[in-house]
Amino acid sequence: MYLNCHSYHSLRYGVLSPEVLVRRARALGIDVLVLTDINTTSGVYDFVKACRAAGITPLVGIEFRNGNRHLYTGIARSFEGFGELNRFLSQHLMSGSPLPERAPAFAQAWVIYPFEGHLPEQLAEHEFIGVRHRQLNRLLRMPLQVWQSRLLLWQPVTFGGRGDWDLHRHLRAVDKNALLNHLRAKDLASEYDWLVPPERLQAAFSAYPFLLANSEALLKSCSFDFDFSGIKNKQSYTGSRAADARLLEQLAVDGLEQRYGKGHVEARERVSKELGIINQLGFAAYFLIAWDMVRYSLSRGFYHVGRGSGANSVVAYCLRITDVDPIELNLYFERFLNPKRTSPPDFDIDYSWRDRDAVQHYLFKRYGQEHVALLGAMSTFQRKAGLRELGKVYGLPTDELELLVQGRAPDEALNQKIAELAGRLEDFPNLRTIHAGGILVSELPITAYTALDLPPKGLPTTQFDMYVAEDIGFEKLDVLSQRGIGHIQDSARLVLENQGKRIDVHAVKCFKEDPKVKALLASGETNGCFYIESPAMRGLLRKLHCSDYLTLVAASSIIRPGVAKSGMMKAYIERFHNPTGFTYLHPVMEEQLRETYGVMVYQEDVIKVGHHFAGLDLADADVLRRAMSGKYRSKEAFQELTRRFFDNCRQKGYSEALTAEVWRQIESFAGYSFSKAHSASYAVESFQSLYLKAYFPLEFMVAVINNFGGFYATWVYVHEARRWGAVLHLPCVNHSTYATSIKGKDLYLGLVHVQSLEQALAQRLVAERERGGLFRDLPDFIERTQVGREQLVLLIRLGALRFTAKSKPELLWEAHLYLSRHQVKVKPPRLFPLQGKKYRLPQLLQQPLEDLYDELELLGFPVSGTWFDLLQTGYRGEVMARDLPQRVGQRVKMVGQLVTLKYVRTVRKDLMHFGTFIDAEGQFLDTVHFPPVLKAWPFKGNGAYLLQGKVVSDFGFCSLEVEKMAPLPLKPDPRAG
Repeated sequence: MYLNCHSYHSLRYGVLSPEVLVRRARALGIDVLVLTDINTTSGVYDFVKACRAAGITPLVGIEFRNGNRHLYTGIARSFEGFGELNRFLSQHLMSGSPLPERAPAFAQAWVIYPFEGHLPEQLAEHEFIGVRHRQLNRLLRMPLQVWQSRLLLWQPVTFGGRGDWDLHRHLRAVDKNALLNHLRAKDLASEYDWLVPPERLQAAFSAYPFLLANSEALLKSCSFDFDFSGIKNKQSYTGSRAADARLLEQLAVDGLEQRYGKGHVEARERVSKELGIINQLGFAAYFLIAWDMVRYSLSRGFYHVGRGSGANSVVAYCLRITDVDPIELNLYFERFLNPKRTSPPDFDIDYSWRDRDAVQHYLFKRYGQEHVALLGAMSTFQRKAGLRELGKVYGLPTDELELLVQGRAPDEALNQKIAELAGRLEDFPNLRTIHAGGILVSELPITAYTALDLPPKGLPTTQFDMYVAEDIGFEKLDVLSQRGIGHIQDSARLVLENQGKRIDVHAVKCFKEDPKVKALLASGETNGCFYIESPAMRGLLRKLHCSDYLTLVAASSIIRPGVAKSGMMKAYIERFHNPTGFTYLHPVMEEQLRETYGVMVYQEDVIKVGHHFAGLDLADADVLRRAMSGKYRSKEAFQELTRRFFDNCRQKGYSEALTAEVWRQIESFAGYSFSKAHSASYAVESFQSLYLKAYFPLEFMVAVINNFGGFYATWVYVHEARRWGAVLHLPCVNHSTYATSIKGKDLYLGLVHVQSLEQALAQRLVAERERGGLFRDLPDFIERTQVGREQLVLLIRLGALRFTAKSKPELLWEAHLYLSRHQVKVKPPRLFPLQGKKYRLPQLLQQPLEDLYDELELLGFPVSGTWFDLLQTGYRGEVMARDLPQRVGQRVKMVGQLVTLKYVRTVRKDLMHFGTFIDAEGQFLDTVHFPPVLKAWPFKGNGAYLLQGKVVSDFGFCSLEVEKMAPLPLKPDPRAG
């Protein structure tokens, strides 16, 4: 009878999760439910699992709508019929075309038209009409003998009870971006669309028993048999599993010799063991598809980093999917793949942000559009966003919305109502989005499992997320992008262009042993280097005196917020320097965590402790690990696992205090921990960056500048290039390209950095210069680029036409004479170049201070000088950053330009800051601002500050505990006033 149920996957419409819908149905004794969400199948698999657990027969379908208008509902008669519905919906979602008024002739799906809608004159065998209770009187005017067999009892379900109506209204207003009182009836579900008890529903339709009989017959004709346990990925790479196994073995053996040389017994045994497990679990095709993708990208010259748990595999290392040697790091393959692991593995493979799209398109072409899709994701309502959205439907202005979020809205009754609704909305799906990099390659067409969206990315995307994909048996390939890879790849190219040297960035073994690289790492000179450039990481490297790969692997994980916040990062540093001066919590902790001094550093450590300390089996220990890394969503299962952890510890005779402390350390990992293989992959990339910075610092910094996305703002990297010997040049129309470029030691900032400069003009002037040669003078530049006056003035003020050897005032005067306010009209090319008119101008002066202000306005930072040149005072502090080791314990005054701030809450929830400054010599200075000082001496924006405080040292890392500070005033712009 319940042929048209909505869950909250009917976005901003439904108000019930699939689990709540099923729970309420079970309480009413309902034995069959049909989930038909609006234009989506996102909730199907959660619904099916919940139904099976409750003893309810699950059936599925889709309610098809154009906007508000309900056209018809499709109900799958079988799994094949579900695929038909998915393909039909996907075709329209991906093309953007409206759904047709009449449904196609599905072979394995029923179609039900609403009685109030546009009804076909004749119904096909697969078509029916749904009649609601309020429409029964209309049957009196129908020739029932003609229509009787095609009519069904129709009771849509959007609410669990009448009390859900108000939440639905608010969701609809949020969806329409409308005031609550502006909603129309057609925007809303009927207030009668609730889960009416079966006996009441039967009584309401008792005058027309054939409606109930027809509905029950339709339900009995449908099924949804789905196997959650089977692998849904492409089953074979070569065409048969046996051939896959042979090819994988051959590739692994070939790669084994390349990676380890001949006669490496341990590696050969490890490969043999891994191949056995891979073939046993049916993952050979998955490895081969990953290998094929990497092979393609290498053929295109793309650089990649294979990371995540996949780096635990020697086979993956031999196939060049990863560059981390699992034997060197004692990484266990079973962390990646083991017979007891309940979740499928996945490879995380990073590419440059420029190359990732090409790799994705290759997978779609190689394995067919029907069998490949990007993995979707679900953006959910969170409390603050929910409060704002709900506040808008009441027409609250921006300032009141902020008060509402803070719980201080002037209307207390409204504040309470919205807060209650926001609490109910929390974690409701809000928007379907795209996973950061997940791709599915399936054996059956993807639409057998899901309808597909076509987001702005332009590639088919599943309507379900990674959790559902995992539940139903998909292993995703994560094809990700990051800026770090881009700057490594670009650095190598720039070195070849500028110095003629070819760099093998994969020679990581050499980089790890290079004295110059190790010295750079130990000194914390890591600005621009992947993952190790933040102030906190620079400080950690210096505290650990880190100069080797293994220490960096550990540092890459203990810097994560969970470990740092729990106090275990501090414990690790202390134990690192004094490995015999502490006591392990328990002998098991010493046995399992000796490598990391009894500190849980990696995700694998959670597995070790869960299994060896608490007695969980490996499968449960792995679930614990996944839950703590934010990749497990079953709260009930996690609560049961938590109970078992504590029960096991009691049975083992551990004290409550010991168990609580171990659990506290495990909890500190929540959402933040890295696997050891992941940390190792990051450390490899860090060493590649370090090598390039150590030997080719200028090319390296240009690459970092051009890839954007580093930890710091662009000006910091420009400053770093100057520190390492670059001769900086402002953008120049005769030398600059769109991106920043380098020739010898001359670094020309790219036109991309000029604020308000039109991209089309920047690219046009570079193309014109390459076509016609250098610009000769201002008239030549104007004629060849067709530049408008406003854009020309901008370039002149920045000094981009300094090749003319004329001052800025002269050029500005000429620009206004040559050009009107309007964009110059495009003229046909001249046979002879335009001759500039000769003007006799009075002497016009431009002060260096004016140049600095122009640069500050148009670039965001000065280039012809430094920020310190703008200060009214000539005072630069009594000490410099390099002097701090000799001044530990002393109070000093310093001057620094603010680089970045880290906001931290203390245990008492008070705000404090960690600051980073640059002194007048260009060296970095780190500061600490405790809450009382911060309240008395707050930051007042960017700029230079006078700092007074005490010099402190933590394992050799010096910083300033600020006691007082004040911003330093700038010289006024001479043109102001």
